[in-house]
Amino acid sequence: MFKKILIANRGEIALRVIRTAREMGIKTVVVYSTADEKSLPVLLADESVCVGPPASNQSYLNIPNILSAALMTGAEAIHPGYGFMAENPEFARMCREHGIIFIGPTPENMDDLGSKANGRAVATAAKVPVVPGTGLLETVEDALAAAKQIGYPVLLKASAGGGGRGQKVIQTQDELAKGFAQAQEEAKLYFGDPALIMEKFLTEFRHVEVQVMGDGKGKVIHVGERDCSIQRRNQKLIEEAPSTLPESLRQEILAAGVRLASSIGYTGAGTLEFILDRDGNYYFMEMNTRIQVEHCVSEMISNLDLVRMQIEIAAGEGLKIDQDDVVLSGHAIECRINAEDPDKDFRPSAGKIDEVHFAGGPGVRVDTHTYSGYSIPPNYDSLIGKLIVWHEDRDKAIARMKRALEESVIQGPKTTIPLYIKIMDNPFYKRGAVMTNFLKTRMETVEK
Repeated sequence: MFKKILIANRGEIALRVIRTAREMGIKTVVVYSTADEKSLPVLLADESVCVGPPASNQSYLNIPNILSAALMTGAEAIHPGYGFMAENPEFARMCREHGIIFIGPTPENMDDLGSKANGRAVATAAKVPVVPGTGLLETVEDALAAAKQIGYPVLLKASAGGGGRGQKVIQTQDELAKGFAQAQEEAKLYFGDPALIMEKFLTEFRHVEVQVMGDGKGKVIHVGERDCSIQRRNQKLIEEAPSTLPESLRQEILAAGVRLASSIGYTGAGTLEFILDRDGNYYFMEMNTRIQVEHCVSEMISNLDLVRMQIEIAAGEGLKIDQDDVVLSGHAIECRINAEDPDKDFRPSAGKIDEVHFAGGPGVRVDTHTYSGYSIPPNYDSLIGKLIVWHEDRDKAIARMKRALEESVIQGPKTTIPLYIKIMDNPFYKRGAVMTNFLKTRMETVEK
């Protein structure tokens, strides 16, 4: 087992890794930008190293500085968390070249699934259904021909994209002719890669994902699925496990996720994302080759520590459990508490937190890097923390989440808490009638 690891991330996920490492007797080093000097991960890690100014490309995306920090402190491995360097195969290769273990999938896994175009090909080979669409599109003429065959509306997607970014809905031929070059530029700006693919745009669908763990030697297990349908701008707000799918469909999707991950000898934690239409058809969308923000709900229903499992696999200890050992019970819900104003189109609300008090009590978990007096920097994602609850069934979990939200107080920035309280009372949400357009079609319908 490692004696010391470096955490190449910030915020709640950095603190999450620190806590598990400490329980495992592993020393931790956290890198930080000058904007995060007073965050909890920096205060609680055994060592901390400043790797640059607030701009991500000069700090959390600064590969030479991160690798230098690892070598300087004697860290044997790097945990990338999510975002930043987590799905960068070149970074994983550079870790390998410098004798540092990358706590995550292999560069080859990321090459196979890191781009949406490759992911579609891998899924097709594994006999997992994909949304009608294309491989990489070279020219606007290619895109126009593909759209004519698929049928409008279509969705242009950055092949290297993630987190809901780099997507553009195209309704007409004229829109596509005018918007193709702009979509390429946006993809290059966000991800450093202008490559685009096209898929049929489904106007109303559910978003369900499968959590898997692989040992890199052919053994892959799942830790259930999560429903992540409640979103804003293609980014998740509320996640829950298990989903409310019929059991036969649920088992079919779980099997498809394991089959796809097994086909490439997947290593570590990964999430296979599926969309489901109203007729019960499901399609593979992409695989996130990392730990997810919402891994907590899977931990709550399985009583497993997925970060510990990541570290054990990276250290060569493999998977210590089989699929039959994974016992899922109860229901868990997570609300992402963001410093945003839902009444003003989720406008970011950075600044000082004058006072913060999160709920406690039975079945309540809080993952946060903030504290009273902490200033939320404007340079990064607006996530303040995650409020997660567990109960024996979904109705009781919803009631517990509402109670926990009402108990939680954050003075200073606007947050998404008031919106979540309304959602917990929403009759569509209560009966599991959730789609990705929920905020637009279900909240407004009730409130009018």
